[in-house]
Amino acid sequence: MSLTLHVPELSELGFRQRLLSDPETMSYNAGCDLGFPGYHNDTGCIDFPRGDWDGWYARWVGAEPTRFYAYLQDTATGEFVGEVSLYETTGPGVYEMGIVLHSSRRGRGCSREGIRLLLDHAFGELGAKEVTNCFEPTREAALKIHLAAGFRIVREDNGLLYLSIIK
Repeated sequence: MSLTLHVPELSELGFRQRLLSDPETMSYNAGCDLGFPGYHNDTGCIDFPRGDWDGWYARWVGAEPTRFYAYLQDTATGEFVGEVSLYETTGPGVYEMGIVLHSSRRGRGCSREGIRLLLDHAFGELGAKEVTNCFEPTREAALKIHLAAGFRIVREDNGLLYLSIIK
């Protein structure tokens, strides 16, 4: 499957709303006790009501180099299959990444392709020096994909693996 990064228009945020409200897609996030309004600990889902779209969009879209957000789009069908993001953390050029793939697209190479596209954007267009991510060690598929992309485990702390890739 061939994917591309698609920076959404405000009117296209319905896909993000559906993605974050899908219990099967968000199950990795269940039980994390994130403790913010709209997070559902039992399912991992996150509310993204229409009333929040304008503020969220202003913060995330068109905010480069501080933040980057895009959908993963199937080039053959035009269908959105997931989302990716980057935001600066400890200083210029150091980014934390995120990827959420719709559950129906898992196991088809989309995560691997999505991470590759995101890293190309980070190290290319954004001039990143380092990209990081963290998640639970029980997420074996995520770990395998990150290691295959060139990430290395930096440390394990408080039940999370911290990974990094440096250009």
